[in-house]
Amino acid sequence: MTVKKNHIVLFRKTSRITLIAVYVLILVGGIVRSTGSGMGCPDWPKCFGMWIPPTDESQLADTYKEDFVEYRRNKNIKFAAYLDVMGFDKKADQVRNDQSILTETEFNVSKTWTEYINRLIGALIGLLIIGNFMASRKFLKEDKSVFIGSLILVIMVIFQGWIGSVVVSTNLLPWMVTIHMLLAMLIVAILIYLVFKVRSKPERPVIIPDKKMLNSLMILSGILITLQILLGTQVREAIDEVAISLNFENRDTWVGMAGVSFIIHRSLSILLVLSQIGVFYILYRNGLLKTGLTNYTGIILGIIVLEVLLGIIMSYFGIPPFAQPLHLLFAVIIFGLQFLAILILNGKDNEGIYKTQIAI
Repeated sequence: MTVKKNHIVLFRKTSRITLIAVYVLILVGGIVRSTGSGMGCPDWPKCFGMWIPPTDESQLADTYKEDFVEYRRNKNIKFAAYLDVMGFDKKADQVRNDQSILTETEFNVSKTWTEYINRLIGALIGLLIIGNFMASRKFLKEDKSVFIGSLILVIMVIFQGWIGSVVVSTNLLPWMVTIHMLLAMLIVAILIYLVFKVRSKPERPVIIPDKKMLNSLMILSGILITLQILLGTQVREAIDEVAISLNFENRDTWVGMAGVSFIIHRSLSILLVLSQIGVFYILYRNGLLKTGLTNYTGIILGIIVLEVLLGIIMSYFGIPPFAQPLHLLFAVIIFGLQFLAILILNGKDNEGIYKTQIAI
């Protein structure tokens, strides 16, 4: 029994909506980070022990700071035990002994509600992904990869939620934030894969002579943007430490004091631009600039340029609050589009790329 066309269209639409929602969550997560709202709720999944957070400190117990420190201490002991079992003894000791992890959280209504909205969007995405998984059962006989991908998404979102709780309990421990970001990127990649699998199949494939070189450059670009995102989390952590050491003054000097991670981050951006220009050159050399694939690579190059401009703005204008969330969002959009372009080029249903616009 084949999957009905209307069900394919529905699955495609819900997958797109879920993907957009994930990108919105990444943007909101960037806002949470740039406003220092990551610890706006000192517990998880509740916020200050409530499903709907307070709007005033008077709604909390007099001992709320000590109470939530103790809550986090107990959670971290359990997390450290998991790390021991997995063989990460040094990380486990860090979680047990780093007293900065147990810093008391002062109630701030704007930070609390910023983090709460972030969690609400995350919960909505969880429901969308569960709905997608239920719908994917229709594909079980015809295309198991859609069902398996949807199942993996459900598992990953549950795991991501738990990791999010650990990020809170460890007071935004840098390597935990990096893992949280990496999982978000994997969720984006799987969603894009699902959208690609149920896309409308265009016609008129065109054979590309330099497909191997083009594919290599695209994979290189994908690796570079992934490294850039992960390095970006390290740069942000370094900048946070500088900001604290300077009592959050002299913002225009923060980036310059970020160290080697920032220099590598900046240098890789040049390689990323060059790799994407290389993709364009191959398409131009083969007279394929009017193909559907170019629409994606063109958008990628345009967003990379915007990303570089945002990096310059942050470097020379004291990291304005609006720039950081957009910088993160654009980076993950580039990652997603690059992954989609690689899927298009290597799709089993074609040996080349398409003359017509590729619809997903």
